[in-house]
Amino acid sequence: MSRSFFGSGFSFVVVGVLVFFVVVSSFAPLAFADFAFCYWVLDRPGGSNRYELHVSVASSLYDYYVGKDHNLYSTYDFGKFVTPYALKPIADSLWTVYSDDEDFANGVLMLVHQIPYFASAPQKFPVETISENQGDCDLDSFVTASIMMAGGLDVVLLFYESAAHMNVGVNLSHAPNDARSSVTYFSNNGRRYYVAEVTGGQWESGWRVGEYPDDLQGVTAQVTTLEDAEQTSPGQVSASFGTLAGSSTISLSVTSGFLIEGSSVSLSGSVSPVSAGGLVTIYVRSGGGNSSWTVLGTVSSDSGGRYSYDWKPASSGLYFVRASWSGDANHAGTDSNVGSVRVVSSSLIFLGIVCIALVAVALVVYAASRRVGKINEYPVAE
Repeated sequence: MSRSFFGSGFSFVVVGVLVFFVVVSSFAPLAFADFAFCYWVLDRPGGSNRYELHVSVASSLYDYYVGKDHNLYSTYDFGKFVTPYALKPIADSLWTVYSDDEDFANGVLMLVHQIPYFASAPQKFPVETISENQGDCDLDSFVTASIMMAGGLDVVLLFYESAAHMNVGVNLSHAPNDARSSVTYFSNNGRRYYVAEVTGGQWESGWRVGEYPDDLQGVTAQVTTLEDAEQTSPGQVSASFGTLAGSSTISLSVTSGFLIEGSSVSLSGSVSPVSAGGLVTIYVRSGGGNSSWTVLGTVSSDSGGRYSYDWKPASSGLYFVRASWSGDANHAGTDSNVGSVRVVSSSLIFLGIVCIALVAVALVVYAASRRVGKINEYPVAE
């Protein structure tokens, strides 16, 4: 009887510990829906041919930029909010319509003029502005500069401190031909940067490259070059003049949801439709409520659309992971399900083993004391 009691008690302790970790590890955050918008552009300013551009942003990419450093230490730090790589699919799509850099630049302005104006105190990255579908002069300038840079144009930011305003300056291969007024530009390092006003709405008849708002006449502009613009990004938006298919998916599986510190886990899955060589980004965040998603790594899918990534967590704790695919010309990017990994400190495991051993010893002592204290009874002969 004492032996069976010891066995059941030991099993109860072990099962209880495992159930605790499994239950805690199951509290994974839900993934949010992706962001999708449509923008119209004309074949040229005043043109008659309209094109509808579909743009989609995976929620993981949005979360990544939300978690980045937004502090502005001086006005010369504006450049860090320009992210050409992340918006390159938009620029690539626009170049399928335009063959001239002035028309391309005006196409970018048509697109940005469709972002509803909303005054925002903190700076934000272009992916945030597009996803939230609102921005003011500085946020719209970051979007404009990012797309123009992604399209190969030489761009600067123009900051009018006394007027609390910002727009963009763009160097072109020729003076603007479609400006409806005298052309305005700023010179920097021997180059002319024609003014591109990003606010105002009215995308069909709005500001064109070279046109200058009257309320800025005589206001001094600080020219900020963009050497500090972001050179790469963990992902990109999706953009196409055709309808982006919504059937793309990416899966994620974790070989183990419970690890001892120092061991590794494999993250794997597949992209559908098959994207051989497609870039898959793995994001991770700690279990803390205020933690943000960061890039764990990137990996390319194979000919069957499969990918795999081995990860050894640096420390103990609860982690959430997810994978993202940026999509292609025909498919919107998408995010995987969220997986969780509980990493337990080796010292905690040792402490657990000691506790279990102590419990086992206590049970043995208890069982032995019951046996010693028992009085044997013998039958009496009659």
